[in-house]
Amino acid sequence: MKGNESQYSRRERQIMDVLHARARATAAEVQAALPDAPSYSAIRALLRILEAKGHVKHREEAGRYVYLPCASRESASRSALQRVVATFFQGSVKDAMAALLESGDAKLSAAEADQLQTLIQKAKQEGR
Repeated sequence: MKGNESQYSRRERQIMDVLHARARATAAEVQAALPDAPSYSAIRALLRILEAKGHVKHREEAGRYVYLPCASRESASRSALQRVVATFFQGSVKDAMAALLESGDAKLSAAEADQLQTLIQKAKQEGR
């Protein structure tokens, strides 16, 4: 993704989250998905700003603009996770993983646990 994600305003971040979750959306759909959404014209203005920054692109379909994120969902999810780890776990991957695994909502299959063990072993071998 172009630019530094930490430079997003709160509303820009929310809009990007909607676009990544849906893969594509009109300004009206973005507005409907936002908490305490600003006006439609404000949403359009923010989408134009995001487009000018290179984070969003649009296509015209049936006379309306449909907006799409420029970065892949995988890239955005990694960036978001890095922000969460940095913000809430002081950069500690161990603490973040422990919080996930200790959560009552965590459901980890045996196969997923094996995959995580493999990833941990690989990270150890690579000195990470």
